[in-house]
Amino acid sequence: MNYTLISFVVLYLVGTLALGAWAGTRVKSTADFALAGRRLPLVMVVTTTFATWFGAETVMGIPAKFVQGGLNAVVEDPFGAGTCLILVGVFFAAKLYKQNLLTIGDFYRARYGRGVEVFCSVAIILSYLGWVAAQITALGLVFSVLTNGAMSETAGMVVGTLAVLVYVVIGGFLAIAWTDFIQMIVLVVGLSVIAVFASSLAGGSDQVFAMATSQNLWNFFPAPTFTDIAFFVAAGLTMMLGSIPQQDVFQRVMSAKDVGTAQKGAVIGGVSYILFAFVPMFIVASAVVVMGNNAMELAKNDYQRLLPTFVLTQMPLVMQILFFGALLSAIKSTSSATLLAPSTSFVENILKNLRPGMSDRQQLLAMRITIVVFTAIVLAYAIAMKGTPIYDLVSAAYQVTLVGAFVPLVMGIYWKRATTQGAIASIAAGIGTWVLFFPQINEGLGEAFPGQLAGLLAALVGMVAGSLAPQVLRNRHEPRHPVTA
Repeated sequence: MNYTLISFVVLYLVGTLALGAWAGTRVKSTADFALAGRRLPLVMVVTTTFATWFGAETVMGIPAKFVQGGLNAVVEDPFGAGTCLILVGVFFAAKLYKQNLLTIGDFYRARYGRGVEVFCSVAIILSYLGWVAAQITALGLVFSVLTNGAMSETAGMVVGTLAVLVYVVIGGFLAIAWTDFIQMIVLVVGLSVIAVFASSLAGGSDQVFAMATSQNLWNFFPAPTFTDIAFFVAAGLTMMLGSIPQQDVFQRVMSAKDVGTAQKGAVIGGVSYILFAFVPMFIVASAVVVMGNNAMELAKNDYQRLLPTFVLTQMPLVMQILFFGALLSAIKSTSSATLLAPSTSFVENILKNLRPGMSDRQQLLAMRITIVVFTAIVLAYAIAMKGTPIYDLVSAAYQVTLVGAFVPLVMGIYWKRATTQGAIASIAAGIGTWVLFFPQINEGLGEAFPGQLAGLLAALVGMVAGSLAPQVLRNRHEPRHPVTA
């Protein structure tokens, strides 16, 4: 066990807790807690939107998928995920920012009423189970690897979750914004230095690129068959569109000091994420060159350990400190936001409907209590799902919002004829069709066509039909008056 490395990790965790506690002294209202008072400058909006996606799967999941299947295997993340932020900046940030909303669920209430608000908020909250569980799973893995197995993965999950929970409960989004700012600096610097060192171990970047070329890892597009193209498109759209109606994305954009900052921050954050996601991919490709068959065996059988194993067995202590600092930064930045977001949505869009008239102080207390309860639920879920690949936990998380919440959001903003009936029909058609494609219900159907894409198309049809049908029927039953001269 490397006590020096563990000591640095502990000091880093304590430092972020102290920063979160300091931020907590500046939280005076629910707006401060949920949106950092809507006063963040561009550089902090960029770092916090970038941190939205740069989590455990980006460092440990995406690179292993890349060395096994090439760029085609990672279309969902980082390409779909990064494009999501770009689309938010271009098409959604300005329109939502001007409405001065606290949560994304507030939009559904204002546009369609409380029923749609509650249902979409529930769908959004449930989608966070897999996303947060992936980060908690990664925290457990990190602590287990750091202690050489002396700490079990389950114990590591508990310790890591508590380390994040404390500063989120105290400081809310203000604490998250400040810790994201520091953590993203650590992450970018740490992974960049490690990439240079990994390239040196591999004999130069030309050797790494040559290996990638020889293994056809640059192939992006699928085979030209209907089924392959359909599943490729579905994978890209899952996070590209399914992540748009998400509270964590909304919080980061709406925390900006003005509309222009909200738009630019999301676009720059998305582009930066796509580009920098190639750094851990390059490091793992270097590991394949250096470790050979051992690396590919790890990629196939236990890919989440590939990058940590490469660093611990092939690199000196200073690189190990940089790597685990960067890895913890990635995990903590994502997990902190995804603990706060569903808790905020629950209080604002569900609890307030059950207990109207709550004061701002009561809402703030309720948000903090909800964070603790949600964290306990997700921790239990992560422990129960232990062994499920991190990448799979993340990719499954956003299908429900893709089929249930995306169409009502985009049509509510851009189509004036969208109605409450249309939103209800969209949600029912999207969710219902998606469920029909579950392997447990119809295995053959799910193998022939992706369920999330079928659900998205059904949601669009439901919105249009549900909105227009009552208007057509009303016009048809209106009495026609004869034209008089």
